[in-house]
Amino acid sequence: MATYTHGHHETVLRSHSSRDISNSAEYLRPHLTETTRLLDVGAGPGSITVDFAGIVAHVTATEIDEDALSLSRGLASSRGLHNLDFAVEDVHALSFADDSFDIVHAHQVLQHVGDPVQALREMRRVTVPGGVVGVRDADYAGFLWFPMLPELDRWLDLYRRAARANGGEPDAGRRLLAWARAAGFEDVTATTSTWTYATPEDRAWWGGMWADRILESALARQLVDSEMATRGDLQQISDAWMRWADDGDGWYLVPHGEIIARA
Repeated sequence: MATYTHGHHETVLRSHSSRDISNSAEYLRPHLTETTRLLDVGAGPGSITVDFAGIVAHVTATEIDEDALSLSRGLASSRGLHNLDFAVEDVHALSFADDSFDIVHAHQVLQHVGDPVQALREMRRVTVPGGVVGVRDADYAGFLWFPMLPELDRWLDLYRRAARANGGEPDAGRRLLAWARAAGFEDVTATTSTWTYATPEDRAWWGGMWADRILESALARQLVDSEMATRGDLQQISDAWMRWADDGDGWYLVPHGEIIARA
């Protein structure tokens, strides 16, 4: 089992809570119906999960422990939604019976697990024949930005090293098709989509979030404790994020791989 690199600090939830179907699962929307039974693996703060619940018949949300699961549970309760249930699960060995769900969804999950192929086998097992497994993951090696600040190169190198030290694969997006085929899927459609941050508001949000996150999140603690970086190094990276955010020509691209895999 890999270690979750980001952790659940407020600086992380600030980012993850902004996700919904339109910006993170649009590729899956054509498959969502009012009769769909959907499993949301690694629901995180639940913002995509509750979006699904507004469309489909029922959603089961999972996380790796009760503390993580409480985030999506709390959001669903605050929205007054009742067509959800919640379970602590290991995606490598799901407790659900075969053929339990019409759709199994995982967003930014496989990059953090120890064995993504086994995770996909389990997701396939619990999906009905003809059902869909939908997965989307970022690809850190493909991140692009302007202006070319060397401190952001350093940030990306540190993040990828930390993620791999935790047993994950930060460049998961490009590997989804290969992983799905290795897991036994034969009918797989691979697509891509991006997040782009180029307006003053987007730069302030994305740059400000990462300026705080590199100093305060679980990633920051790991980098310092492992001696990959000093607090001074992280402060320089934080300052660079703010310089990027303040640049009127600043632009940032986050690429994602996506797959629709038929069980």
